[in-house]
Amino acid sequence: MSIKVALVTGANKGIGFEVARQLGQQGITVLMGARTKTNADEAASKLQKEGIQAIGVQLEVTNANHISELVDFINNEYGRLDILVNNAGIMVGAQGYDGDFLRDSFEVNTFAPFFITEALLPLLLKSDAGRIVNQSSASGSIGFMGTNEQVQKLAAPAYSASKAALNMLTAYWAQKWKDTNVKINAAHPGLVRTQMGGENAELSAEEGAKTAVRLATLPKDGPTGGFFYMDDKLPW
Repeated sequence: MSIKVALVTGANKGIGFEVARQLGQQGITVLMGARTKTNADEAASKLQKEGIQAIGVQLEVTNANHISELVDFINNEYGRLDILVNNAGIMVGAQGYDGDFLRDSFEVNTFAPFFITEALLPLLLKSDAGRIVNQSSASGSIGFMGTNEQVQKLAAPAYSASKAALNMLTAYWAQKWKDTNVKINAAHPGLVRTQMGGENAELSAEEGAKTAVRLATLPKDGPTGGFFYMDDKLPW
């Protein structure tokens, strides 16, 4: 059996870096996407020193040219893709942000995963066990918004709405491709000590990566079209 190939977006730091590391520790070749080739190569170099087959690739997730070039690279180099982890995301508010916080949030958190996934689906369908993981958040759960005090406290309009939309795309793709070898799920990483989660969050990046890694390596009888935190299924 040939070695599996995974692409992780936003893989040069935080949860994305740990997802790449944990996949690489399983013998999977990991393509580590970052906004600049320099950042991607630096992150890949760190994992290469651990004996992981890591390759840095430039992917500013909102850049159509980067997406197209990456699709061509993966097709020419490997002929297929086994795992896609849409990890890159932003959390910004109206205060102190120079751009359009709502539009920019959707561009990165929703539109980018849509265009990346659609572009790579032909390669994922060539895999014997294609897996797509959309890094979401419990704060994007409409079900939790009405019942969970922690989600109510932490929710932010742009971030929460963009992740709710990503959840819908997850459910849509899972239904569309349910009769194939591709499984598509959304992951909630938990409250993680990253730039986004803050230094007082309860989980390390290593712990926060575990849900996405589990979903990226699901067995043939694993679920599709779900929203998970560790082994628990969450409400949409």
